[in-house]
Amino acid sequence: MRLEGPWLEGRLLRRYKRFLADVELSDGRRITAHTPNTGSLKGCAEPGMRVWLRDTGDPKRKYRHSWELVEVRPGVLVGIHTGLSNRLVREAIAAGRVASLQGYDSIRSEVRYGRERSRIDLLLEAEGRPPCYVEVKNVTLVEDGIAAFPDAVSTRGQKHLRELAEMARQGRRAVIFFCIQRRDAREMRPADAIDPVYGRTLREALAAGIEAVAMTAVVSPERIELQAEVPVVCPPL
Repeated sequence: MRLEGPWLEGRLLRRYKRFLADVELSDGRRITAHTPNTGSLKGCAEPGMRVWLRDTGDPKRKYRHSWELVEVRPGVLVGIHTGLSNRLVREAIAAGRVASLQGYDSIRSEVRYGRERSRIDLLLEAEGRPPCYVEVKNVTLVEDGIAAFPDAVSTRGQKHLRELAEMARQGRRAVIFFCIQRRDAREMRPADAIDPVYGRTLREALAAGIEAVAMTAVVSPERIELQAEVPVVCPPL
């Protein structure tokens, strides 16, 4: 996925009120940008970190700039825009980079399903095959090479796992896809210390027959692309 600029580079001063970030630009100006991520951004929002803001060019927006990239350590950039994750996964599937999700004729987005009336992120369909329900989760937290989700308690994420488990019990294919918008993870795990309920629910859903896929991404101000699959590991509780 190519990223559209123009970009402004600076240093993070603080992230606050969930959706706001104060940034000092390279030229010394200080501006407030929108933060398109509802999580805690643990490990990705430390003051002084190098960040990139996208200038939306929209004069009607209260906060014209969008904070979308952060360098967590030299050479390791992280995409924090959760709104890009579905597009990244869809692009990777269409390009044939996800081995387990090949052979489908169509991909539809935001289709209603399940008892709790969720919207599935991606629905893969092909004649003669059961539909494949793919729920995408954006991952930014990595510690010592271990990617983890969620980075804050996620009741919504727990609901999605329950819906996927029900699809699996009905004989349909159900997949939880962890979109890791950074390249430095060697495996993916549930963040049990942050949201133990999510961790238990994920294990129950896997036992019910859902599949788990995780991929890391190459990230730069020019593009983000999912490239490498990593194993999803759920250690015994």
